[in-house]
Amino acid sequence: MILFFSDIIEGDLIRLDEYESRHCLKVLRIGLNDVIHITDGKGNLYKARISDTALQRVTALIIRTIIKPEEKGFGLHIAIAPTKNSERFEWFLEKSSEIGIDEITPVFCTHSERNKINPERLHKILVSAVKQSLKTRLPKLNEAVALTDFLKTPHPCMKFIASCLSGREQEIQHAYTKSHDVVVLIGPEGDFSEAEIEAAANAGFVPVSLGPSRLRTETAGIYVTTAINLVNRI
Repeated sequence: MILFFSDIIEGDLIRLDEYESRHCLKVLRIGLNDVIHITDGKGNLYKARISDTALQRVTALIIRTIIKPEEKGFGLHIAIAPTKNSERFEWFLEKSSEIGIDEITPVFCTHSERNKINPERLHKILVSAVKQSLKTRLPKLNEAVALTDFLKTPHPCMKFIASCLSGREQEIQHAYTKSHDVVVLIGPEGDFSEAEIEAAANAGFVPVSLGPSRLRTETAGIYVTTAINLVNRI
């Protein structure tokens, strides 16, 4: 099944944006009266028949709406420092979306090497990953914030911070309890500062280990995503 993305819904009609329309009509050669599948990123899967291709924009008539239930039973939120190389951060977004993540917050830290992101590009990467993995829920990409501001926001769930500071902490897969919502802090290549670790502890974040190896930021993000998902599947 080829999956398209659109949240432009008007009654029983759903419209693809310019990019999705071009992919549908020009790349895949799908045309008028053909049946396609579309997700709105909110858990809904639409079976629709293309009814209009005027101006190279696809409009489709919804034939059937399939509501995909939320079966995970847990929510995974990773607050992570954007990497200096933007492609590595984009790789994290793509792969974590394929594995299963619900929310991402880019956080700027003392040792951050990047303090700007391109939300529109990152959104496109998330959409592409959702389509590739045939998911119907688009991970929420929050606005980038300073770590100090993120720590001021209440997070009524399990809270962990992955740091290289001591290496004596419990590994995350053992510290985490199955079927619980969780938020995990992952720092930049230079790690969190001691002051940031202390501030996180004061905000209720428990230090955890990601194993014996020192991981790159994006690798740490994938490790956490995989570990939390595996614990919930056992």
